[in-house]
Amino acid sequence: MRIFQSMKFRFIGLGVVLIVAGVSLRVFFALPFAQGLLRDEVANQQLSIASYVARDIDHSIETRRTLIGELSTALPPELLQQPQKLATWLQERQRLNPLFNSGLLVMRPDGVGLLAEYPVIAGRSNLLYSGTDWFQAALHADAPVMSKPERGRANGEPILIMAAPVRNAARQVVAVVAGVVVLNTPGFLDRLQENRLGASGGFLLISPADKLFVASSDPAMVLKPTPEPGVNLLHDRAMAGFRGTGITINAKGVEELSSMATVPSTGWFVVARIPTTEVFHPIQAMRNFFLKNTLAVLFGTIAILLLVLPHLLRPLTSAAQAMREMADGKRPLAPLPVRRRDEVGDLVLGFNYLVERLYEKEAALMASEASMAFMAHHDALTGLYNRTMLEDRLQQALARAQREGSHFALLFCDLDDFKPINDQYGHAAGDAVLRQVAARLLDERRSTDTVARLGGDEFVILLTDLSDNLGDTCSGVTVVAQQLLESLSIPFNIGGKIFQLSTSIGIALYSGIGVSASQLMSQADIAMYRAKAAGKNEFCVFDGTFESFSV
Repeated sequence: MRIFQSMKFRFIGLGVVLIVAGVSLRVFFALPFAQGLLRDEVANQQLSIASYVARDIDHSIETRRTLIGELSTALPPELLQQPQKLATWLQERQRLNPLFNSGLLVMRPDGVGLLAEYPVIAGRSNLLYSGTDWFQAALHADAPVMSKPERGRANGEPILIMAAPVRNAARQVVAVVAGVVVLNTPGFLDRLQENRLGASGGFLLISPADKLFVASSDPAMVLKPTPEPGVNLLHDRAMAGFRGTGITINAKGVEELSSMATVPSTGWFVVARIPTTEVFHPIQAMRNFFLKNTLAVLFGTIAILLLVLPHLLRPLTSAAQAMREMADGKRPLAPLPVRRRDEVGDLVLGFNYLVERLYEKEAALMASEASMAFMAHHDALTGLYNRTMLEDRLQQALARAQREGSHFALLFCDLDDFKPINDQYGHAAGDAVLRQVAARLLDERRSTDTVARLGGDEFVILLTDLSDNLGDTCSGVTVVAQQLLESLSIPFNIGGKIFQLSTSIGIALYSGIGVSASQLMSQADIAMYRAKAAGKNEFCVFDGTFESFSV
C-alpha cells in the first residue's frame, strides 16, 4: 500500500524501533554501565573521605604525641619533689593546650602511683602502672610512645595514653609524663563516630595489630574485637595490608562498598562503608522507571509524529527554493529564517552558518590587515610605540624643530634592578610589571608626546611642542622627569606580590643645534648611564658637562 511507502510511515516506524531499541539498550547495557561508573565514582569519593579522615586522625595523634614530648622536655626536674607545684604546672599546661581531656599525669619511674595529675580522677593515683606495656616502653624510649586503645581502669571510658620519659642531666629516667585522651573527644574521633555516609553507612577505625575496633559510627562496636578470618574477605585483605576500595559481605550479611585508608603514625586504618543498595538506588529506580513508562512513551511518540511530521516536512521545499535562487543570483546571499529548531531547522542553520563563516572570513581578513599594521608600529607586550615608530616620530620632531625653531626633549628611562624580578619570580611577573610601568609612563602625557618601548626594561619618552625659551624647556622637562621618578617608585602589586622599583632617566634636549636623531638617542642613553652611576633613581640632563639633578 502507498501508506507503507510514505516518508511519514518510515519516520514513525523508525521512531518505534528507536524507542524500543533505546529502552532495551538502557535497561540491559547502559544501566549496568552507569552502575559501574556510579560505583567507581562513589568509591573514589569514599576513598577520598576515608583518606581525609585518616589524615585528620593522624594529625590529631601526632599533635598529641608532640605535646607530650614537649612537656617531658620542658618539665623542671625540681618540681618532681614538690607535688603541689607540679600539679599547678600540669594545670597551666592543660589550660593552655587542652588536648588530653582526661588529664595529664606524672608517674614515678617505678610505676607505683602518681607524683601529680590534673584533673584529679578518683582512684587513678593508686593504680600500678609498672606492668603496662606503654609505661615500660616509655622508660626505654627516646620519643613519645602510645598505648593500645583500651578502657580506663579508673573510669571505664575508652582511652588512648601517650607517654614520654623525663630524664635528668645524666640521661636517667626520673619520671614519666603521660596524657590521657578519651577516644570520642571533640576534635579527635568524635566526628568519625558521629558522622554517617548516606543514610545507613558509616566509618570504622581498626587497629590490625590489636585486632580491635578503635572507633565506629556504631558505638556498640568500640573496642570490640574484629571478626575472625573468613567472615569478611575484604576485611581479611585489609588486615593483611590492602588499602583501597572493594565490595564485600559484612558479618551481618549486608553487601557493602568499603574503602580503606591508613593512619600512618599508628598502623591503624579507616574504613568508610555504605550498603550497595543505597549506592545503586538511583540505578534501580531508573530501571523501574524505564520499564513502566516504555508503552506510554511509545504511543505518545507515535501520536506526536502523526501530528507533527506534516508540519516539519513542509518547510523543506521553501528552503531549497530559496537556496537555488541565491545560487542563481536572483536574490542576495543572506541567512534564511529558522522557523523551527528541528532537522529542517538544522539544515537552515547549517546554511546560515556557512553564510556567517563567509562573512567572518572576510571580516577576519580585514582585521588581520589592521592587526599587522598595528603590530608593525607597536610593542606586543605593552602596546606602546616600538623603536620603528619612535624613530619616525623623532624624525618628524627634528624636521618641525628645524623648520619652526622650536625645542623638544628625549627622556631615556631604564628600570633599576628589574632583572631579579624575572630571575626570582619568572617572566610572567616581569611582563606584568612592564605593563604597569607602561601605564604609568602614559599617565598625564599629552597627545603630542610619544611613549615607546625599545625592548627589555628600556623606555623612551619624546616630549614635543615645548616652550620656545630653552630655560623654560629645561625646567619643564625636569618637572616631567621628577614626576616619572615619583610615579615609578610607587610599589607594584602583581598577583599579591609587592615589587619596589626605581628608574634612571637620561635627558637629551634639542635646542636648535644641528644634531641627528641617533645622536640625540645616544646623548639620552649616556645621560641615563650617568644617572645610574650617580646612585640610581635619578635623572641627568646631557649638556656636555653632565649637570646632574638629584631626586
